[in-house]
Amino acid sequence: MTHLAELPDWAALLTALLLLIGSGLTLIGSLGLLRFRTFYQRIHAPTLGTTLGIGSILLASMLAFSVLELRLVLHEVLIAVFMVVTTPITLMLLARAALYRDRSEGNDEVPPTTSG
Repeated sequence: MTHLAELPDWAALLTALLLLIGSGLTLIGSLGLLRFRTFYQRIHAPTLGTTLGIGSILLASMLAFSVLELRLVLHEVLIAVFMVVTTPITLMLLARAALYRDRSEGNDEVPPTTSG
């Protein structure tokens, strides 16, 4: 990666900052899996932390390759689109499946269904 030596100082600093923020948010989201006790608590930490962390890492990659003008940032844009679309859908499907399972088993910790 000899091209990274040509990266201006301001871009290198901003890229490094975005990478640190992204990796920190991803780590915090992953640690939420260990800290929280129930499935419903555990589902939020990695979803939010990892999505924001990957977003920061993608921004860092976009910035570095845009400044160096080595290639289009199409890969990062596609990854970001897939993350924004699939993460909330996956969260919702997992939560609904868990709610259905817990309600059908008669678990008392699950909120009752609302009849409307």
